[in-house]
Amino acid sequence: MSQPRSSRWGILLLLLAAVVGFVLALYAYFTPLTGVTGTLGALVVIAANVIVAVLALILRASKGRGARIFWGIVTLLGLIGTGFAALLLHQWWITAAMVVGLVGLIASIGCPVSHDKPANA
Repeated sequence: MSQPRSSRWGILLLLLAAVVGFVLALYAYFTPLTGVTGTLGALVVIAANVIVAVLALILRASKGRGARIFWGIVTLLGLIGTGFAALLLHQWWITAAMVVGLVGLIASIGCPVSHDKPANA
């Protein structure tokens, strides 16, 4: 059984948000005068975005409902942690990317509509 269209778009949006967060964190780490140039916090956010991207791919590959729920919760914790770390670093665009990733996560885990039963049953 293939994944619903909203699930595929949600995973793609989640992956895109992680990549954008990664690029923004790299920019903040290497560019002088960003306030976090060369800091450990910026490195943590870089690594966290890589982890969120890997979690998005794992979520896409998971088959069972229980596995999708488990990886969805782990991904949610990763998004919240990364967004909070970005807030502490005053990197607002990375936090915004994590909010977009949250929207993608919600779209990917949304309950698919079953077409086996009649609408009035």
